[in-house]
Amino acid sequence: MAPKKAKKKIEGGSNVFSMFEQTQIQEFKEAFTIMDQNRDGFIDKADLRDTFAALGRLNVKNEELEDMVKEAPGPINFTVFLTMFGEKLKGTDPEETILNAFKIFDPEGKGRIKADYIKEMLMTQADRFSQEEINQMFAAFPPDVSGNLDYKNLCYVITHGFGGRELEGNVLNSALIKRGRNSTRML
Repeated sequence: MAPKKAKKKIEGGSNVFSMFEQTQIQEFKEAFTIMDQNRDGFIDKADLRDTFAALGRLNVKNEELEDMVKEAPGPINFTVFLTMFGEKLKGTDPEETILNAFKIFDPEGKGRIKADYIKEMLMTQADRFSQEEINQMFAAFPPDVSGNLDYKNLCYVITHGFGGRELEGNVLNSALIKRGRNSTRML
Protein backbone atom coordinates (compact mmCIF):
# COMPACT_ATOMS: atom_id res chain seq x y z
CA MET A 1 0.00 0.00 0.00
CA ALA A 2 2.92 2.38 0.60
CA PRO A 3 4.00 2.34 -3.07
CA LYS A 4 0.48 3.42 -4.05
CA LYS A 5 0.67 6.43 -1.71
CA ALA A 6 4.11 7.31 -3.02
CA LYS A 7 2.81 7.20 -6.57
CA LYS A 8 -0.10 9.50 -5.67
CA LYS A 9 2.25 11.93 -3.98
CA ILE A 10 4.49 12.12 -7.05
CA GLU A 11 1.52 12.70 -9.33
CA GLY A 12 0.05 15.36 -7.05
CA GLY A 13 3.42 17.10 -6.63
CA SER A 14 3.49 18.40 -10.19
CA ASN A 15 0.67 20.21 -11.93
CA VAL A 16 2.53 20.47 -15.21
CA PHE A 17 0.76 17.50 -16.80
CA SER A 18 -2.66 18.92 -15.96
CA MET A 19 -1.83 22.10 -17.91
CA PHE A 20 -2.02 20.30 -21.27
CA GLU A 21 -4.24 17.91 -23.18
CA GLN A 22 -2.88 14.39 -23.64
CA THR A 23 -2.27 15.02 -27.36
CA GLN A 24 -0.25 18.15 -26.53
CA ILE A 25 1.85 16.21 -24.03
CA GLN A 26 2.54 13.60 -26.70
CA GLU A 27 3.62 16.32 -29.15
CA PHE A 28 5.94 17.83 -26.56
CA LYS A 29 7.35 14.36 -25.85
CA GLU A 30 8.08 13.91 -29.56
CA ALA A 31 9.80 17.32 -29.67
CA PHE A 32 11.80 16.45 -26.55
CA THR A 33 12.87 13.13 -28.07
CA ILE A 34 14.01 14.87 -31.26
CA MET A 35 16.01 17.40 -29.27
CA ASP A 36 17.54 14.80 -26.95
CA GLN A 37 20.05 13.83 -29.61
CA ASN A 38 22.18 11.56 -27.40
CA ARG A 39 19.08 9.85 -25.91
CA ASP A 40 20.17 10.23 -22.28
CA GLY A 41 16.83 11.66 -21.11
CA PHE A 42 18.16 15.20 -20.72
CA ILE A 43 18.61 18.15 -23.07
CA ASP A 44 21.99 19.83 -22.69
CA LYS A 45 24.12 22.27 -24.71
CA ALA A 46 25.37 19.53 -27.01
CA ASP A 47 21.80 18.43 -27.75
CA LEU A 48 20.78 22.02 -28.50
CA ARG A 49 23.79 22.52 -30.80
CA ASP A 50 22.92 19.30 -32.67
CA THR A 51 19.26 20.35 -32.93
CA PHE A 52 20.22 23.73 -34.37
CA ALA A 53 22.58 22.00 -36.82
CA ALA A 54 19.77 19.68 -37.94
CA LEU A 55 17.68 22.79 -38.61
CA GLY A 56 20.47 24.33 -40.70
CA ARG A 57 21.87 26.78 -38.16
CA LEU A 58 25.50 25.83 -37.71
CA ASN A 59 27.04 28.92 -36.12
CA VAL A 60 25.26 29.02 -32.76
CA LYS A 61 27.35 30.80 -30.15
CA ASN A 62 28.22 28.97 -26.97
CA GLU A 63 26.86 31.88 -24.89
CA GLU A 64 23.49 31.56 -26.64
CA LEU A 65 23.33 27.85 -25.79
CA GLU A 66 24.37 28.54 -22.20
CA ASP A 67 21.64 31.17 -21.86
CA MET A 68 19.05 28.67 -23.10
CA VAL A 69 20.17 25.99 -20.65
CA LYS A 70 20.26 28.54 -17.79
CA GLU A 71 16.52 29.21 -18.26
CA ALA A 72 15.87 25.83 -16.64
CA PRO A 73 15.99 25.43 -12.85
CA GLY A 74 18.22 22.36 -13.26
CA PRO A 75 18.93 19.55 -15.73
CA ILE A 76 16.31 19.53 -18.48
CA ASN A 77 14.43 16.25 -18.33
CA PHE A 78 10.98 15.91 -19.90
CA THR A 79 9.10 17.25 -16.85
CA VAL A 80 11.31 20.36 -16.72
CA PHE A 81 10.96 20.77 -20.51
CA LEU A 82 7.16 20.57 -20.24
CA THR A 83 7.12 22.98 -17.29
CA MET A 84 9.22 25.51 -19.22
CA PHE A 85 6.85 25.37 -22.19
CA GLY A 86 3.86 25.63 -19.89
CA GLU A 87 5.29 28.77 -18.32
CA LYS A 88 5.98 30.29 -21.75
CA LEU A 89 2.62 29.40 -23.26
CA LYS A 90 0.56 30.27 -20.21
CA GLY A 91 2.73 33.23 -19.18
CA THR A 92 0.67 35.94 -20.84
CA ASP A 93 -0.53 38.67 -18.52
CA PRO A 94 -4.24 38.86 -17.65
CA GLU A 95 -6.39 40.78 -20.15
CA GLU A 96 -6.96 43.69 -17.76
CA THR A 97 -3.19 44.15 -17.27
CA ILE A 98 -2.58 44.24 -21.01
CA LEU A 99 -5.49 46.66 -21.53
CA ASN A 100 -4.10 48.96 -18.85
CA ALA A 101 -0.71 48.98 -20.57
CA PHE A 102 -2.34 50.01 -23.86
CA LYS A 103 -4.53 52.63 -22.14
CA ILE A 104 -1.38 54.59 -21.33
CA PHE A 105 -1.18 55.34 -25.06
CA ASP A 106 -4.92 56.08 -25.30
CA PRO A 107 -5.71 58.88 -22.84
CA GLU A 108 -9.15 59.46 -24.43
CA GLY A 109 -10.12 55.80 -23.84
CA LYS A 110 -11.29 55.12 -27.42
CA GLY A 111 -9.90 51.59 -27.54
CA ARG A 112 -7.80 52.44 -30.58
CA ILE A 113 -4.25 53.69 -31.07
CA LYS A 114 -2.69 55.02 -34.25
CA ALA A 115 -0.76 52.12 -35.77
CA ASP A 116 2.20 54.35 -36.66
CA TYR A 117 2.43 55.53 -33.06
CA ILE A 118 2.33 52.04 -31.53
CA LYS A 119 4.87 50.88 -34.14
CA GLU A 120 7.21 53.69 -33.12
CA MET A 121 6.78 52.91 -29.42
CA LEU A 122 7.36 49.17 -29.90
CA MET A 123 10.47 49.75 -32.00
CA THR A 124 12.09 52.46 -29.86
CA GLN A 125 11.11 51.81 -26.22
CA ALA A 126 11.86 49.09 -23.63
CA ASP A 127 12.03 45.59 -25.19
CA ARG A 128 12.20 46.75 -28.79
CA PHE A 129 10.40 44.92 -31.57
CA SER A 130 12.19 44.24 -34.84
CA GLN A 131 10.63 45.29 -38.14
CA GLU A 132 9.78 41.62 -38.76
CA GLU A 133 7.89 41.38 -35.46
CA ILE A 134 5.98 44.57 -36.28
CA ASN A 135 5.08 43.16 -39.69
CA GLN A 136 3.88 39.94 -38.05
CA MET A 137 1.76 41.84 -35.55
CA PHE A 138 0.11 43.97 -38.23
CA ALA A 139 -0.42 40.90 -40.42
CA ALA A 140 -2.30 39.24 -37.56
CA PHE A 141 -4.01 42.47 -36.42
CA PRO A 142 -4.17 44.90 -39.34
CA PRO A 143 -5.01 48.55 -38.62
CA ASP A 144 -8.43 49.80 -39.74
CA VAL A 145 -8.89 52.05 -42.80
CA SER A 146 -8.09 55.10 -40.63
CA GLY A 147 -4.75 53.59 -39.56
CA ASN A 148 -5.87 52.67 -36.03
CA LEU A 149 -5.11 49.51 -34.11
CA ASP A 150 -8.05 48.15 -32.09
CA TYR A 151 -6.08 47.25 -28.97
CA LYS A 152 -9.15 46.00 -27.07
CA ASN A 153 -9.63 43.28 -29.69
CA LEU A 154 -5.89 42.59 -29.73
CA CYS A 155 -5.87 42.13 -25.93
CA TYR A 156 -8.85 39.81 -26.11
CA VAL A 157 -7.22 37.65 -28.77
CA ILE A 158 -3.89 37.54 -26.90
CA THR A 159 -5.60 36.28 -23.75
CA HIS A 160 -8.48 34.20 -25.19
CA GLY A 161 -7.34 33.17 -28.67
CA PHE A 162 -9.15 33.31 -31.99
CA GLY A 163 -12.66 31.92 -31.61
CA GLY A 164 -11.84 30.33 -28.26
CA ARG A 165 -8.74 28.54 -29.55
CA GLU A 166 -5.37 29.02 -27.94
CA LEU A 167 -2.99 31.31 -29.78
CA GLU A 168 -0.23 28.73 -30.07
CA GLY A 169 -0.07 28.98 -33.86
CA ASN A 170 -0.54 32.74 -34.00
CA VAL A 171 2.40 34.82 -35.19
CA LEU A 172 2.05 37.43 -32.45
CA ASN A 173 1.93 34.84 -29.72
CA SER A 174 4.97 33.18 -31.33
CA ALA A 175 6.80 36.48 -30.98
CA LEU A 176 5.77 36.68 -27.31
CA ILE A 177 6.94 33.13 -26.69
CA LYS A 178 10.16 33.65 -28.62
CA ARG A 179 10.94 36.69 -26.51
CA GLY A 180 10.14 34.67 -23.39
CA ARG A 181 8.62 37.71 -21.73
CA ASN A 182 5.23 38.76 -20.48
CA SER A 183 3.37 40.88 -22.99
CA THR A 184 3.21 44.06 -20.94
CA ARG A 185 6.97 44.27 -20.61
CA MET A 186 7.07 44.90 -24.34
CA LEU A 187 4.80 47.95 -24.11
